[in-house]
Amino acid sequence: MGANPGRRAGRAQLLASAQTRVSAPHTQCFIIPRHCMKAKKRSKPHPMPVDALVYPRFSGVPTFMRLPHIPHAEELDLALIGVPFDGGTTYRPGPRFGPRNIRVQSAMIRPWNPVLKINPFEKWRIADFGDLSINPLSIEDTYRRITEQLGEVLRAGARPVCVGGDHSILLPILRAIHKHFGPVGFIQLDAHGDTWGGYFGSPHSHGTPVKYAVEEGLIEPGFALQVGLRGQVYSDRDFDFAHEHKIQIITSEEFHCGGVELVTRQLKKFRNRPTYITLDIDVVDPAFAPGTGTPQVGGLSSAQILDLVRSLKGLKLVGCDLVEVSPPYDNGEITSLLAANLLFELLCLF
Repeated sequence: MGANPGRRAGRAQLLASAQTRVSAPHTQCFIIPRHCMKAKKRSKPHPMPVDALVYPRFSGVPTFMRLPHIPHAEELDLALIGVPFDGGTTYRPGPRFGPRNIRVQSAMIRPWNPVLKINPFEKWRIADFGDLSINPLSIEDTYRRITEQLGEVLRAGARPVCVGGDHSILLPILRAIHKHFGPVGFIQLDAHGDTWGGYFGSPHSHGTPVKYAVEEGLIEPGFALQVGLRGQVYSDRDFDFAHEHKIQIITSEEFHCGGVELVTRQLKKFRNRPTYITLDIDVVDPAFAPGTGTPQVGGLSSAQILDLVRSLKGLKLVGCDLVEVSPPYDNGEITSLLAANLLFELLCLF
């Protein structure tokens, strides 16, 4: 049966509207001062998660941590933003469904962090901003959309906490961050360095964003740290790019032996520098996080990744992301549940 002409026209109008909104030029660009990281003062109370003693956790419309959906960045300090794109995957697809499933599993999150002694929802104005408009058929157009839409968020004075999606979205996120903060410190928790070249004639994939971010000057030279790298690579030259550009690497094997102390030693130079954190869920061993696009054995446990993220407290964060959750490969939704908890821990770092 053919498509209904009215519905087809409606879809075309929606797409045109989205494209116009995404690509509209801005007449002014307000740079956020590097020191400007104070909570916004509003007459309205802070957005808060729904009370689980009034509305059971399995009820209601899923949002990140049961926070209200507020698509107005000017009202927020931290914007939880879904980026449902997996056009950069090279093995298992599915991370496009990551934001939706993490929203569902985040219903279990409670507001007080007894380890870091903080309720992030009281400290900051935080809400579910919704999902960015992406193009599932074009990585280049998606990059443009992400950078422009996050630019609007940043100009409104909110810092983005993005939920992917595959790791290819890191590059356009960092492009938006760079326009407002300049080159930033960079901490990557990942099984892979993502400094490879393109695949199958395409320059961009989830294995390339760090390479291009370095080459485009988005990351401050000498202020990049990768933690959790492990497994087989294509050749003994695969780490040449990282060594050439002074990217510090702590492998999973080294982390298993030396623990969080290895990381905290490296953090001293980051303390007063605007820094971005990216967390690929495959830094965790597939025994604890099977739902990911490129699983690699020998990774961190759930307890280790929680300790690692908490050790990053005290950094001057300009944004962060959590990526590569692939629900179709998840068992018992344990990957999405872990991701939701790590997302909460990331909020507690600001």
